[in-house]
Amino acid sequence: MRLALAQAAHAQAQDEVPVGAVVVSAEGELIGQGANAVIGLSDPSAHAEVLALREAASYLGNYRLPGASVFVTLEPCAMCLGAMFHARVARIVYGASDFKTGACGGRVDLSERGTLNHHAHIEGGVLSQECGQVLSQFFKARRGRADSS
Repeated sequence: MRLALAQAAHAQAQDEVPVGAVVVSAEGELIGQGANAVIGLSDPSAHAEVLALREAASYLGNYRLPGASVFVTLEPCAMCLGAMFHARVARIVYGASDFKTGACGGRVDLSERGTLNHHAHIEGGVLSQECGQVLSQFFKARRGRADSS
């Protein structure tokens, strides 16, 4: 999760919402990393998780990532959770819960749907205070800039 937090810091340095993600292979090798880049890339799908999955798939030369784990600083949204399921990720670990768009129980819980053909072990709350604080400070600073203009 510390590596994901480093990616979140990279996103924040680009004035993106500070969310970071990393993908680790079943053997424990870092195979993908991503920082939110929706603004910089003008791409609504450029969430940290999606970018990390793309890098991991490219590294392995396979869109399937069996046995892989994704560590992300914020609870995945429906798009990102769906991408992880399609990639056949085995484990998803997230930091802060997202009560606005989280798809692992924050807003909805798509991780428990019996109709989906793939499931992953999902663990939330890892370094949740630290992950949440990064986001809170970012939005507080952003609101402060808006108030002063």
